[in-house]
Amino acid sequence: MGQTHSQAKPKPEDRHATPQPRADDHHQEHPEAATGRRPPAAPAMDTFFLSHGSPTLSIDEAIPARSFFQSWLPAAVAGSERPRAILIVSAHWETATPAVNVVRGANDTIHDFYGFPKSMYQLKYPAPGAPDLAKRTKELLEQGGFGPVKEDRSRGLDHGAWVPLMLMYPDADIPVCQLSVQPDRDAAYHYNLGRALAPLREEGVLVLGSGSATHNLRKMGPSGSPPPQWASDFDTWLKDSLLGGRYDDV
Repeated sequence: MGQTHSQAKPKPEDRHATPQPRADDHHQEHPEAATGRRPPAAPAMDTFFLSHGSPTLSIDEAIPARSFFQSWLPAAVAGSERPRAILIVSAHWETATPAVNVVRGANDTIHDFYGFPKSMYQLKYPAPGAPDLAKRTKELLEQGGFGPVKEDRSRGLDHGAWVPLMLMYPDADIPVCQLSVQPDRDAAYHYNLGRALAPLREEGVLVLGSGSATHNLRKMGPSGSPPPQWASDFDTWLKDSLLGGRYDDV
């Protein structure tokens, strides 16, 4: 559940969200009505990786990440323009090949955690589904050689998606689509998958990755203890490598 925060004293605004480098991939034209694209002159949206931490982030005011995610809109972390829709890639949806949830109406809230306070299981994040975005995501991935892409019409949002989003966009009024990850594939595969999705940034879609850069619950110390040095070192290296364009190293 990504409970270990693996940061080595970064600035508060950098701690829980890493903006990902922009890609310059070109995309084929599709009708405006089918994709809901922004005008060509609109700036492309940045993409971000979120370290969502423990699901108790949803109720625990003492977790530092909570105040950061609550500042997302006031601080315009993703820019001043409201996203048309959100595509979130959660580490908690694993499939052999890519899958998108195609939901018409409100997304269900999946409580995919166990042994937590009862109040957490009563939380809901009924953001609208984004079936058009799901279809567009499938189209881009299959064009990029990542097919076949499965359409899941029953799955809602797992806690890797709705826990940070309920703090970032508390009104739950932005359509959300979720994309799965493939745990048997390597980093290069997922990096290239992300490149295939780059055109979405020009179409008013906020693309988010959600999980944790390091995840070893057996190595967790007592509550409030600092992250272990190995986790801090790796997290710093990963962030510096990505933002510095050293993709081959990663």
